[in-house]
Amino acid sequence: MQAQPDYLNVPRRALDVEDYIDILRRHWMWIAGPGLAGLVVSVVVAFLWPDTFTSYAVLRITPSQVSDRIVPTNFNLHMQDRMATMIQDVESRSKLIDMIKKFNLYPSDQAKKTMEDIVEDMRHYIQFQAVEAGGAGQQQQRNTGSAFKISFQYNSGPSARFDAQKVVQEMVNSLMSENVIDRRAKSRITTEFLSEEVKTAKTDLDHIESQLTAFKIRNAGRLPEELQSNLQMQNSYQQQLSAVQEVLNRNQQDKMILETSLQNLKSQMSMIDIAPESSETVVTKAKTETRNERLAAAEKRVEVGEAELEAMKERLKPTHPDLRAATKRMEAIRQERDKIAAQVNAEQEAQDKIASSQPAPAPPKRAVNPIAVKTRGEIEAQIKTTQARIRGLDLDSEERVRMQKGLFDQLKVASDRIQSNPLMQGEYAQLTRDYTLAKERYDRLSQQKSSSEVANRLEDRSAGENLEVLDPATLPLKPSEPNRWLIVGAGTAMGLVLGLFLAGAQEVKDSTMKGLKDVRAYSNMNILTSIPLLENALLVRRKRRLTWLAWSSATIIGVVIMSTSVYYYYVWGK
Repeated sequence: MQAQPDYLNVPRRALDVEDYIDILRRHWMWIAGPGLAGLVVSVVVAFLWPDTFTSYAVLRITPSQVSDRIVPTNFNLHMQDRMATMIQDVESRSKLIDMIKKFNLYPSDQAKKTMEDIVEDMRHYIQFQAVEAGGAGQQQQRNTGSAFKISFQYNSGPSARFDAQKVVQEMVNSLMSENVIDRRAKSRITTEFLSEEVKTAKTDLDHIESQLTAFKIRNAGRLPEELQSNLQMQNSYQQQLSAVQEVLNRNQQDKMILETSLQNLKSQMSMIDIAPESSETVVTKAKTETRNERLAAAEKRVEVGEAELEAMKERLKPTHPDLRAATKRMEAIRQERDKIAAQVNAEQEAQDKIASSQPAPAPPKRAVNPIAVKTRGEIEAQIKTTQARIRGLDLDSEERVRMQKGLFDQLKVASDRIQSNPLMQGEYAQLTRDYTLAKERYDRLSQQKSSSEVANRLEDRSAGENLEVLDPATLPLKPSEPNRWLIVGAGTAMGLVLGLFLAGAQEVKDSTMKGLKDVRAYSNMNILTSIPLLENALLVRRKRRLTWLAWSSATIIGVVIMSTSVYYYYVWGK
């Protein structure tokens, strides 16, 4: 049995071009109505929207006319880096309020809003944009200069274009003056700061220099840098002492020889005075005197050696090789003295024994000898000469002893300086290091101060990094906003789109069959003929008149509204 078709859930047939044309013909009022409304609304909005004029100026950062390698700048930031701070100053609340009051900006808003709100609104219309050179790097821009564009949009009042130009010109002037004042002020601050630092560094340097000078005066001759000279002086004093000691030894030896000669001469003089004496007695006395002279010379050498040894003990350590050699030499001199003393004692004892065993001789007879008188005179002359030479040696020895004492004192001073050198080396090194650091700091700050003063003079001549006006503030001839024809086109298009959407909605809601295609598609029957719809002619004409009247009225009203908007714009809006 064949199933009955479900007429309630029959799907719609696919539409073709004729169906779309038929839909537009049936629902054209739903499309034209929103399109006309969109056109009227967009025209009203476009021509009642006030004109917004945009004025702009272009500034360029010009590099310094003198290279930084010749005159270093006093700033640690380039102009590009300082522009953010300068822009903040230009956009500050006080500056904007001054411009609003000066040019009477936003007169209608001043009665409705607070000044803070007006300032915030004004900031939205101020723009700073960097004009980048094509393919130029940051370093190349800093060398050749970078450009900045300043723009301002204003839409209040008939003189909006002039007000926009005035605001831009005021911002350009403010940036120019701000740059000059800021650079000069900061350059002077840098110079003043360096001047104070130089004074402080000079005070510290003078203080350390005075301490170092006082230390050198207090420790003159004992400074570490004088160690080598002190060592040389010590060696020189030791050599001079050795030379003086040699001279003293030589003088002592010469004196001993002269004293021996003097004793011999005196003995000869005695022999001449007692010429009648026997030859044996004379020989015996001569031998006794010779022995006594040998012993006296030995004793003299012992005394001189002991004095030299004591002097060396005062200036040399016990382990010094020269002191040890002198001690051994002194022991040898003492042994020789003891040996001579023993020989003299032995000879004296032997002579005493011989004298005691012989009978006493008879007293001789005295007689005058002329030859003896002559010989006596010659011997007296020799004695005087010898005594004079002995006195000369004594005087020279005394002078040498005083010289030796002075050399000992100087040698002791030099030794004390050498021994005290390590004790003061740390303090002297610290003072020297502090002086060197203070001197370097003072020299560096002095050089920086000189460079800062030169840079300051460069800023006074405006030869440093500056702002240059490439394009002055423009007077806008055409408004930048709004784009009226774009608004009109967009509003009309939106109305038409809305109309198409409404027409489509009406078509979807209408489920009736509109033609033979629908009948064939939904009944699956062959159509032999069709009968046209018979309507009342009066009703049809009436319906057409009402439709024409409605559309004519809507069109006229729309044209009037649009004409009024256009008239208001061209007559009152500009």
